[in-house]
Amino acid sequence: MSSGPRISLVLGSGGARGLAHIGVIRYLQTQGVHIASISGSSMGALVGGIYAAGRLEEYRLWVEAITRMDILRLLDLTLHPAGLVKGDRIIATLKAMVGERRIEDLPIAFTAVATDIGSEREVWFDRGPLFDAIRASISLPVFFTPVERDGRVFLDGGIVNPVPIAPTFNDHTDLTIAVNVNGGMQRDYRPPRMRRAAEPDRGIAERIQDFIAQLQGEDGPSTEAEWNMLDVINRSLDIMQGAIARQQLAAYPPDHLVEIPKNACQVLEFYRAREMIALGFRAARERLGPVFAADPP
Repeated sequence: MSSGPRISLVLGSGGARGLAHIGVIRYLQTQGVHIASISGSSMGALVGGIYAAGRLEEYRLWVEAITRMDILRLLDLTLHPAGLVKGDRIIATLKAMVGERRIEDLPIAFTAVATDIGSEREVWFDRGPLFDAIRASISLPVFFTPVERDGRVFLDGGIVNPVPIAPTFNDHTDLTIAVNVNGGMQRDYRPPRMRRAAEPDRGIAERIQDFIAQLQGEDGPSTEAEWNMLDVINRSLDIMQGAIARQQLAAYPPDHLVEIPKNACQVLEFYRAREMIALGFRAARERLGPVFAADPP
């Protein structure tokens, strides 16, 4: 049992940037804190749920080794009108790594936040199958198909609450630490040059755009703008979630906030796991270093 303070950890949404949560957790572990509660949206729910299940190290090793081709193999593209990827392969892979778990049986209190399309409100999953909750929370609009459960349809939790602090209000902990991966723009960041479809290395976006073109009966898109449709969607979601996150953090400020620049990587760049985990560790050390004991030598 850790001898440090008991904390509630809030992990936000943001696609591949959410891999920085792993680095934050690793830093907290070096400081001997006891993570007693986790609340997460989207990628924050995925990382937080796996940590609560005691399998974060296995997940870290897997995601750091993953290649772009591995990611492509996990995309089970579908003809579903509401999403391009079913997500069954990804969830099956994670279940094989973590096992079938129920939230109420986890050693750490855990809440995954999703969006109920019908009521237009956030829903908290704090009981039931862990990966049902995670799959609902990560249902990124257009990319993943929505989750239907008990007559309700769920989408990504980041749509309504990208930094879900409210589920921690009744926690009996010493501190609440939130991680926002939709932080301010990094000044020295230079976005990658736009690539045309004929150029290599487009990865996920290229495969999905090819799939869309096939559905439309086309040989391929006629303009570069069409090839960047996913970039437009993802950028729009980033802007929306960033604005909501700022409002949430102003209304319910945590004791301490770690922020990752929203332009640190793009939503689907999961092959940059090692880089994002290292960034999360550095950001946590810089922000929380004065709060906890000095880093061990």
